[in-house]
Amino acid sequence: MALTVLVAYDVSEDSVRARVAALLQAWGDRLQRSVFICTIDEDNLAALLEKVTGLLDLDSDSFMVMRQCADCWTKLEVRGQASPAPESVCWAVM
Repeated sequence: MALTVLVAYDVSEDSVRARVAALLQAWGDRLQRSVFICTIDEDNLAALLEKVTGLLDLDSDSFMVMRQCADCWTKLEVRGQASPAPESVCWAVM
């Protein structure tokens, strides 16, 4: 079952930051420079965390994943220029 997670990171090295962003773009939408909202299942989240951990300097970088429940998103409040990520519609042809 897919989870909705909010991911925020602070990575000091440009090349590593770009690689982290590229990994996250495969799973979600960028909300701000270092903040993504992702839809991902448990297995892929574990794999993503493993890949990201291998890239980070754990003494200076940070990477946070916050799981979001459906109720959290129904209570989302936005002010100013921000807008919530659009709901994704996927089609499968078999």
